[in-house]
Amino acid sequence: MLSQKAKYGIRALMYLCQKGEGKPVLIREIAENEHLPKKFLEVILLELKSAGILHSRPGRGGGYTLNRAPKTITVGRVLRLIDGPLALIPCVSQTAYAPCKDCPDEKICGIRAVMKQVRDATSKVLDETTLADLIEHQDRLSRSNSALDFTI
Repeated sequence: MLSQKAKYGIRALMYLCQKGEGKPVLIREIAENEHLPKKFLEVILLELKSAGILHSRPGRGGGYTLNRAPKTITVGRVLRLIDGPLALIPCVSQTAYAPCKDCPDEKICGIRAVMKQVRDATSKVLDETTLADLIEHQDRLSRSNSALDFTI
């Protein structure tokens, strides 16, 4: 399940994308406009900055900006940074593999085989979806939902 922390991180990144490249944005502005708790957002943005996704500039005219173009930042990378591995069980994780303690032979484990398919499918979608794609999806949904409907 997507954690609240990851969801807030993605929403904050999307907000920064929509503000335009190179324009610093204050945490307060993101928190107010996205209805996010400011203190929690500070922690999330610091993690994203440490990972190289964000850049911050202190002082007047400062704030957070994306460190890279939105089309180069995948949702998969952001989720792994915030929530950790995508795999539902450790024996199929590519970033945090660990054998299951209760499994006699993972080579023939049916649970592992299915969970690997789930991990692969999830990873494929998230690693092929960028922040730019999320913005595009959101814009498309916004336009289709704002169309006038004269149904009686």
